[in-house]
Amino acid sequence: MRPYVIGIDIGTGSTKAVAINSSGEIITSSQFYYPFISGLVEGHTEQDTKLIWDAFVNCIKHTTASLQRMPFAVSLSSCMHGLMLIDNKQRQLTNLITWADTRSEKIADEIRRSPQAENLYRTTGTPIHSMSPLCKIIWLKNNSPEIFASAFKFISIKEFIWYRLFNEYQVDYSVACGTGLFNIEKLEWNNASLKLSGITGDQLSEPVSTKYVRNDINSSSASLLGISPGTPFCIGASDGCLANAGSFAIEPGLAAITIGTSGAVRIASSTPVFNFRAMTFNYVLDETKFICGSPLNNGGNVIQWLFKSFLNNTKPVAQDYNDLFKTVETVPAGCNGLLLLPYLNGERAPVWDEKSCGVYFGVRSYHTHEHFLRAALEGVCYSLNNVLKIAEESTGLVKQLNVSGGFVNSKVWMQMLSDVTGKKICVLQTEDASAIGAALLGMVALKMIEGYESLKPDDNFTIEPDVNNHEAYKKYYGVFKTLYHPLKETMHQLYHINSGPCIL
Repeated sequence: MRPYVIGIDIGTGSTKAVAINSSGEIITSSQFYYPFISGLVEGHTEQDTKLIWDAFVNCIKHTTASLQRMPFAVSLSSCMHGLMLIDNKQRQLTNLITWADTRSEKIADEIRRSPQAENLYRTTGTPIHSMSPLCKIIWLKNNSPEIFASAFKFISIKEFIWYRLFNEYQVDYSVACGTGLFNIEKLEWNNASLKLSGITGDQLSEPVSTKYVRNDINSSSASLLGISPGTPFCIGASDGCLANAGSFAIEPGLAAITIGTSGAVRIASSTPVFNFRAMTFNYVLDETKFICGSPLNNGGNVIQWLFKSFLNNTKPVAQDYNDLFKTVETVPAGCNGLLLLPYLNGERAPVWDEKSCGVYFGVRSYHTHEHFLRAALEGVCYSLNNVLKIAEESTGLVKQLNVSGGFVNSKVWMQMLSDVTGKKICVLQTEDASAIGAALLGMVALKMIEGYESLKPDDNFTIEPDVNNHEAYKKYYGVFKTLYHPLKETMHQLYHINSGPCIL
């Protein structure tokens, strides 16, 4: 039997493991979910790290039990921008504060308006936004000074798990890039960021290559996971970067698009691609590749909102999704002029505005329930097209979109995205692209394969844009991209009146 590597993605809503053998075959997978802790105050979004650790353990145990043999290696992916504080006795001072937590939005706004903003962005490659640990740390310093003063380490969820495995605080360059505290050119903690946040480099983990491998897992964790103490672990990279590797979008002319809970557009580049106006991110995949692009707050969560608010369904099952997509197929492209600006949870790229909100625009008496459903899905596609065009300004024309995330299960939504962007859509894997990317990176690090493309599958599923629909969407997109700026001030007024997110 061929040896296999477990790629494991520690995500926002779940942890997923994918086992890939040396010929590139996905032989099994597992996934365990966990909830958010939110709503205590405006913008509050945290998670219980014990539940995430349990999911990590269960994924590995489920994989080895399913295959009845030990992995050759394990390689890690994780979500970015999370923050938790640890004291000098290795006790948690906070839950994991997730990327979606916006309590530091005022801090982010102040930094964006400061004279040092552009230099800070260009040095770190991280958008200046409440998602970043830089802003979260300053917020904690201002609002929880006792906790801040007691902190020995400021870490992410991957560092928390890595410490449980190896009793050392280490972080890969890729996850470090998402902190706003890391110099992406020098590959070391950034002095200006440290000074601004009021911490020292000693309070952060040791940065290491994404191909860094250890085989000295502590005996208690090895026993708990049910694996050999000598099993190699590759520290891996961030989920977004590894989604590009896992969807084989690392060559010129290709972009990776993910729609999970949120969404993202990412393009591989040998150098950072800076755009301060749109604040494209620049994160390290490995020694030769940066992954550049833009994240959206609003992706699959828009569908969850539709189910809850329009369809009175808080626990949709597979058939419910099938019914939804059959319903929206009855409405023509462009929804007869109905548009949704889908900023239900504020928005990151390209507006970077936590106070922005959702707007249905163009409502007429002939618009039906079905129009409102389809317009929401089209709105997500328009948002992705918006940031895709910004990326193309700096990296050149994109000819093909390699897609991943939950939306690949809907041919209707993928066709919609193809029609809006005018691009060919390609699905190379239906499993989690970040977990696959982690496994591939681990194989490269351990010299099992020469490069990510070595195990690219021959079979794939493609969708071509409908020319007539694309022509219609170009006109509606022209309206969509002008909606936000005239409404910005009004959105902010309504935000402060309502003291929270809104839907117009």
